[in-house]
Amino acid sequence: METSEILKKVRKIEIKTRGLSSNIFAGQYHTAFKGRGMAFSEVREYQYGDDVRDIDWNVTARFNRPYVKVFEEERELTVMLVIDVSGSLDFGTRRQMKRDMATEIAATLAFSAIENNDKIGVVFFSDKIEKYIPPKKGRKHILYIIREMLDFHPESRRTDVAMALEFLTSVSKRRCTAFVLSDFYVRQDFLQQLTIANRKHDVCAIQVYDRLATELPNIGLMKVVDSETGYEQYVDTASKAVREAWRQHWLRRQHDLKEAFAKSGVDNVSIATDDDYVKQLLLLFNRRGMK
Repeated sequence: METSEILKKVRKIEIKTRGLSSNIFAGQYHTAFKGRGMAFSEVREYQYGDDVRDIDWNVTARFNRPYVKVFEEERELTVMLVIDVSGSLDFGTRRQMKRDMATEIAATLAFSAIENNDKIGVVFFSDKIEKYIPPKKGRKHILYIIREMLDFHPESRRTDVAMALEFLTSVSKRRCTAFVLSDFYVRQDFLQQLTIANRKHDVCAIQVYDRLATELPNIGLMKVVDSETGYEQYVDTASKAVREAWRQHWLRRQHDLKEAFAKSGVDNVSIATDDDYVKQLLLLFNRRGMK
């Protein structure tokens, strides 16, 4: 992609997603993701109703009266976008490619974060860490991230979510809010890594998928290519049994995925390439805000 074309696309995405972030998401993002961390502020004398677990025993012993620690919300977050750049994202039969949808969602989240003065970092992953962009603030940094998302060429086409989660856990020393954007077409179990990552950080999973994954159209013999392995096969979509087997395969995968998110305590949302992702993100934010 030529530089001028990339810049045009960056500008187009900025106009759309920055508007969404400032006009629609600002309040919901703040409610959903602020105040998860608490920072020590001061000590004061114990008052009836205070939590005894907050008593500062050193100060209490010094003054012979009970004192408690007072905490306040940490107003600044570090947000990490953990973005799948494997071959399976280069697919779409409806409005757009899965990769394009993931880019727009990531840009919207990034602009929502800087509206709240948060730092943004990015991890691009396939079955290896393709690129790590350390967290920074500001519009210039966001535009650099969007440009990278639009024109990034991964070395591998395969996926390893577990490896990406291990990297997130090790590279982010302080607690952060992490959005994992992927179609989650994975062959490995990543429950353990997801659970560990969510204990250290605040992880949200955003699945981007295409409708063709859920149900095959009846169009006769169709060539299917695995975009990660290159394996090819022909599928007889005229067969009702084949279409039903395809649908059941999707349902089993989704059941296993949702079970992994539930066991690890990770908030999640699934968004199709022809969905209104604004509506889906708002539902995610609102669910978190009610916790």
